[in-house]
Amino acid sequence: MSETVTDVIAPIEQEGTKAVVLAWYVEVGGSVNEGDPLVELETDKVSVEVPAPASGVLTEILVAADGEAIPGEVLGRLSAGGADAAVATERPAPRPVAEPEVTAKRAQPADKQTERRLSPAVRRLVREHCIAVEDIAGSGKSGRLTKADVEAHVASGGSASAPARSADAVLSDRSIPHDRMRLRIAEHMSHSVATAPHVTAVFEADFSAIIAHRKRHKEAFAAKGVKLTYTAYLIAACVEAMKKVPSVNSRWHDDRLDLFGDVNIGVGTALGDKGLIVPVVHKAQALDLFGIAQRLDGLVAKARDNALDAHEVRGGTFTISNHGTSGSLLASPIIINQPQSAILGVGKLEKRVVVRTAGGQDAMLIRPMAYVSLTIDHRVLDGAQTNGWLTRFVEVLEGWPRD
Repeated sequence: MSETVTDVIAPIEQEGTKAVVLAWYVEVGGSVNEGDPLVELETDKVSVEVPAPASGVLTEILVAADGEAIPGEVLGRLSAGGADAAVATERPAPRPVAEPEVTAKRAQPADKQTERRLSPAVRRLVREHCIAVEDIAGSGKSGRLTKADVEAHVASGGSASAPARSADAVLSDRSIPHDRMRLRIAEHMSHSVATAPHVTAVFEADFSAIIAHRKRHKEAFAAKGVKLTYTAYLIAACVEAMKKVPSVNSRWHDDRLDLFGDVNIGVGTALGDKGLIVPVVHKAQALDLFGIAQRLDGLVAKARDNALDAHEVRGGTFTISNHGTSGSLLASPIIINQPQSAILGVGKLEKRVVVRTAGGQDAMLIRPMAYVSLTIDHRVLDGAQTNGWLTRFVEVLEGWPRD
């Protein structure tokens, strides 16, 4: 009687420059049920758990931890023939991994956490609260530690404070291995700069109307469990500007330019020292301000918990970098998220003296202002289109209805 062999396949659709195998949750010879988490992949944008496609025994691992996972590639194999099938006679060795990545992995201080096969969200909580994972009983399948287990442990007072470091220790010479996310981001940014000629145009925007509207409505949004942020207004204004210059909402290819009807706007979200991730508000043109704020609120929370699903960082047609939240007035150029055609930058909101005409006379007024920039791929867009888009974007912000 022949055994049934099932391939474990790397997802075909992948958002990010490369994917690597972060960890296998089951060793060769171990049993798994269909749908259980089997292997974790990581790109520069998101970590993804690949579930077991069938119940059985893991008989082969073809791409080991730290190995690159090519979309559609066979990562391993499951057998429904029982535990005896795990003793493979001529099993190919897992594809070798470059020594620098192995060395970087060994330099990480989380060996015990890795052995427990923790999910990205759980690893983040463990690091933040300096928790010894062996002290926590897992409630997930096969005793796996879940985010809820860690949160309950912290709530019960089980977390430990990180040891204080002296100023001398902070300033001392150190060598810190790059993690996978930082390496993937570096590769992605270098590729974009080498591929696209970047040009940046800068306008100023008066946020008075937006501030007044938000002040009137943020409590009503909060009562419905939604945080109303300035970024929600930025997304709505981007949608209107796309109607004026649709070619900004596009992707460049060597043989064509793809223009999109759906406005899928990615929002750069900082992850502290880990870098940033870009969750995507899909079909923003179909959402009102409340819908945008609700979608954005959920995505940002999941991004900071390292819990985004693959589809939530996939399919972006335009990106916003709200770099002013960390204090900068202007950033140029902001690197385009390839193969998109442009990226919006929004600087720090601050009160400035501006000249306005009132009653036929010039007057100096104090207004909440911010620099807004559009960095374009000059293969796709020219100056007139860029300035036309920014003109409409600023018009929408400054003319926001006062209802």
